[in-house]
Amino acid sequence: MRTQWLGGSRVQVTALGFGGAGIGNLFRAVDDETAGRAIDAAWQAGIRFFDTSPHYGLGLSERRLGAALTSHPRDDFTIATKVGRLLVPTPETAHRIDDAAGFDVPADHTRRWDFSADGVRRSLESSLTRLRLDRVDVVLIHDPDEHWRQAVEEAYPALHDLRDQGVVGAVGVGMNQWQMLERFVTETDIDTVLLAGRYTLLDQSAAPSLLPRCLDRGVSVLAAGVFNSGVLATEEPGRTYDYRPIPDALYARATRIAQVCRSHRVPLPQAAMAFTARHPAVASLVVGAQSADHVTRNVELAGAPVPDALWYDLAAEGLVQL
Repeated sequence: MRTQWLGGSRVQVTALGFGGAGIGNLFRAVDDETAGRAIDAAWQAGIRFFDTSPHYGLGLSERRLGAALTSHPRDDFTIATKVGRLLVPTPETAHRIDDAAGFDVPADHTRRWDFSADGVRRSLESSLTRLRLDRVDVVLIHDPDEHWRQAVEEAYPALHDLRDQGVVGAVGVGMNQWQMLERFVTETDIDTVLLAGRYTLLDQSAAPSLLPRCLDRGVSVLAAGVFNSGVLATEEPGRTYDYRPIPDALYARATRIAQVCRSHRVPLPQAAMAFTARHPAVASLVVGAQSADHVTRNVELAGAPVPDALWYDLAAEGLVQL
């Protein structure tokens, strides 16, 4: 599978990455064996980039990745995790489910926002323990939407120092919006951004400004949320957009996109992956999976060719910007 360097770092990622939210029991629980088979299937398919976070299942995703990857040589894979949320034990609520955050796991911890330098180091130390590793390759500041000042004045400098010391290989920011990501790209020396849902077949809001800025600054894009949480994940558009019921106007647009895709005999999810991957700023598609079958499907879709005529027809109907 094709690999690419992240920004100016010495960290490589495969063109397709494994998104770890699903094995953190996002929306529904999967057992350890099923999660392990999904990771093994990714490895067999050539995926060597794995993205996770303490947020995903209150550490469950990190623990499962750590367990599954112990049998592989450390230098053969790339791990990205995130900082910004500290997990604080709350055994008194362990009988509840962490459904407010969307994960089907016991609420035996709570998340506490912390973008301080000390918080970054503590979060990373805990992640290393869960991952069973002595280092991670990529660390992303996670969802600092309401914490710009602390994230840019404390979290980023701490990660910059850890990168200079060789403790981490690359640093970046991961968000569901593009505006603050552009500020980080412009005002700091990050290697990468993880952009979720804002450069897809249905939403190209990051295209006019953020993506050209990334190219100018040599910042690599990790593209997540390429299915916009469900609407583009099946041949007939789903009814979920960004984890909420899709507005009627957006559903109608997705339906029109699906019709054009059918005219070219291209499944909608295949087109969704190919559209995002074709942008020169995108280094890797980070696609989640909860089972080996999900992984196999994603790999097959990502590897199938898409005719250029599809993009021209979608553009001619005003459905995408090229």
